[in-house]
Amino acid sequence: MDAAEQVHRKFLDALDKGTLRRRSNLGLKDVGLAPERAAALLHSQMLSRQLDRLSRKLQARGEGFYTIGSSGHEGNAVLAEALRTDDIAFLHYRDAAFQIHRAGRVPGETPAWDMLLSFTASAEDPISGGRHKVLGSKRLMIPPQTSTIASHVPKAVGAAFAIGIARRMGWAETTLARDGVVLCSFGDASANHSTAVGAINTACWAAFQGTPMPIVFLCEDNGIGISTSTPPGWIEANWQGRAGLTYIACDGSDLVESYRAAREAEAIARRQRKPVFLHMKTVRLYGHAGNDIQLAYLPKARIEADEARDPLLASAALLIEEGVMTAADVRAQYDAIEAGLMAQVELAIARPKLPDAAAVMASIVPPRREGAERPVPDAPARAALFADDADAMQKPQHMAKLISWALADLLLQYPNAIVCGEDVGPKGGVYAATQKLHARFGSARVINTLLDEQAILGLAIGAAHNNLLPIPEIQFLAYVHNAEDQIRGEAATLSFFSNGQFTNPMVVRIAGLPYQKGFGGHFHNDNSLAVFRDIPGVVLAVPSNGRDAVAMLRECVRLAHEEQRVVVFVEPIALYMTRDLHEPGDGLWASVYQPPGTGEIRLGEIGVAGEGTDLAIVTYGNGFHLSLQAQKLLAEQGVAVRVIDLRWLGPVNDDAVIAAVAPCARVLVVDECRITGGQNEALMALLAERAPGKGIARMAATDSFIPLARAATHTLPSRDGIVAKVLEMVR
Repeated sequence: MDAAEQVHRKFLDALDKGTLRRRSNLGLKDVGLAPERAAALLHSQMLSRQLDRLSRKLQARGEGFYTIGSSGHEGNAVLAEALRTDDIAFLHYRDAAFQIHRAGRVPGETPAWDMLLSFTASAEDPISGGRHKVLGSKRLMIPPQTSTIASHVPKAVGAAFAIGIARRMGWAETTLARDGVVLCSFGDASANHSTAVGAINTACWAAFQGTPMPIVFLCEDNGIGISTSTPPGWIEANWQGRAGLTYIACDGSDLVESYRAAREAEAIARRQRKPVFLHMKTVRLYGHAGNDIQLAYLPKARIEADEARDPLLASAALLIEEGVMTAADVRAQYDAIEAGLMAQVELAIARPKLPDAAAVMASIVPPRREGAERPVPDAPARAALFADDADAMQKPQHMAKLISWALADLLLQYPNAIVCGEDVGPKGGVYAATQKLHARFGSARVINTLLDEQAILGLAIGAAHNNLLPIPEIQFLAYVHNAEDQIRGEAATLSFFSNGQFTNPMVVRIAGLPYQKGFGGHFHNDNSLAVFRDIPGVVLAVPSNGRDAVAMLRECVRLAHEEQRVVVFVEPIALYMTRDLHEPGDGLWASVYQPPGTGEIRLGEIGVAGEGTDLAIVTYGNGFHLSLQAQKLLAEQGVAVRVIDLRWLGPVNDDAVIAAVAPCARVLVVDECRITGGQNEALMALLAERAPGKGIARMAATDSFIPLARAATHTLPSRDGIVAKVLEMVR
């Protein structure tokens, strides 16, 4: 017999034969659970179970497509009873009972119908619009999660942190309540993932210092991850006694004990504003998903023991023994749920599906924020803010200084903006790009984080869930690889999988790119942007000079504020302190700071230097600086070159590039990133497709890591190399 049907039959037999047994002697009165609420919990558990059964039947028919179920985990419904419906919940994929039960507390919700639409990939699925079978609901404060292998834990911690930060900032227009609690659930296998370990450590690190951290970590421990067993006692041994963290254990198959533990966890998180690790012992019925056969890796005795721990058996026994329902009542309700689902499922199957690629992609770019307007900077406040920099602002400055002033202006202009990252506080950043911000705006808005890129980005994503405008900093480009899934798998996908209902706008500042002769190795001198370029919907900006950096950073923040975009802003380290272009002391790469409202550069706007028609150089970042140097030398040899600064690498404004190179017979692409995976690949394809007949070539970095000192430039494009290549092409 199919495993799901076997468990189903055992439940019905126990009801019919009166062999149900409760898990403990705790009664409803002992934990303050009203009989009608206990009955509602059992109903949510049974609906979750019947939906699991139906999802497997739909898959067998080819009408359902994803069968990771919640059977055995239905005890998590008690958290939906203990928490408020406005407490944001980042859920494990086995938490259907939680969502069903929370929906039962919100008028107008139809959880069974909604989940059937999700199962059948209908375009009318109210959370993802048919893009995935996910748990989630805007009205229920449940952001969608696809495959929660701990990737959601950092943003849950960030959301909890952001509740307290918003209060300290005095920011009232928040999404989460001032006394709100965050729920973050995951499995025992996921608790071993470095993402979960790091995120929970971040919560403990903050709580240890007295920082409010109102979060409940719900570890649903079923003892196995797909086919790999969790060592008995591992979770409690690992998480008990952690500094800053309260540990509570309960039997997830026992409705009253679980409810008691959930109430205790909620009280600590809400009243004390401290993190709680709620260790709920659950059981996984049927196997991991789909056609996973447990007998292939588990002994029959273990499977039978797990089936005996079915929470529906104990919940039904509890209500029958307490006189809330009879066995016949339970059976009638269980059968009625099944009949109701069967009546609805054919209707759900017939509902429209996503018709084409355009419909699929419609939610990749978030919708514009309704009523969003750009705040107007306050002139007297600006004058006071920059009083000690007034004289310096009249003189040309390098990029790092200009960025620090731009950030100060942005924090003044956007009262919900925060800057966060390692060393961004009193130190002012490794390259002084956040200099004076901490002194001017305080620790609530300029936040020194621990050394963990996942925590930094998680803070940003979570803060955005609370209507803050985060500007996180990653110290070096290569450090983002420790946490790139927070951008790819969490931030960038949220709008897509929620049909534009949830967004997490932010501007991620990253210092990077090559040409740092004093540094070597792939951690401090990285020249690859490929990790960002293939993420749908992410804006990638790379300024080449201080004036552009200021204007583009303002545009990036506008994109986040008004259009809810996820933006990556890469600042070329080698150009941070650069003042000169052609000769030492010429000062041509320094700029006077332009105040807000002047010198705007909008998304997709390219820069063009020169009007030469012999050849066009298409480049960005350090390449623009080098190409302008080459342009001067080429002019002295009678070759007229124009240099095009892309500025925006994601998305590239293809039309603007083609228009800019149109007067030129030849085009040279100069890419400081590697020849494999670099921007040059897409640009060469663009030119071949849309500028036929032109002579095109590329000069890119070799496929190498970058060494130390003078050898650092051997693998990279150079001024003289550009000159030689252009002369070769024109002659």
